[in-house]
Amino acid sequence: MSKFKKQKKELPAISTASLPDIVFMLLFFFMTVTTMRETEFKIKEPVLPQAKSTKRVEDKNFVSTIFIGKSRDASKSGDVIQLNDKIAQVSDIKNFIMVSRVGKSEEDISRMSTVFKADKTSKLGTLADIKKELREVDALKIAYAASQTRKDQ
Repeated sequence: MSKFKKQKKELPAISTASLPDIVFMLLFFFMTVTTMRETEFKIKEPVLPQAKSTKRVEDKNFVSTIFIGKSRDASKSGDVIQLNDKIAQVSDIKNFIMVSRVGKSEEDISRMSTVFKADKTSKLGTLADIKKELREVDALKIAYAASQTRKDQ
């Protein structure tokens, strides 16, 4: 019998030299893949009316936004409607709402709402025409975007 003792071999420490490389690769990957959705205004950016109290929309996944304002083109007068990144007519609103409902369950559709981001100088007739189109596709939940007045005023 041999009198040699078995020595316990210790595991070598894990090298962390490549860790910063991996972190930066992940960072660059997510920076290139992720897109932030921002609406590019084809109309003059609406100046929202002021309200004494406002409430935030809870789930923005169930919101369709309709922008109403003045055209950037000085030759066009009256209110202009923008749906996503396109100038539209009142008759286009039905299709816009129906497309936003595609692939959603009945429960999700019942939670959907439409937000008007209308310039404070917009005509009520334009809003009434849009609301009439929304009634025809049973989009009855409507909210109006507003900026909150400051407390010290």
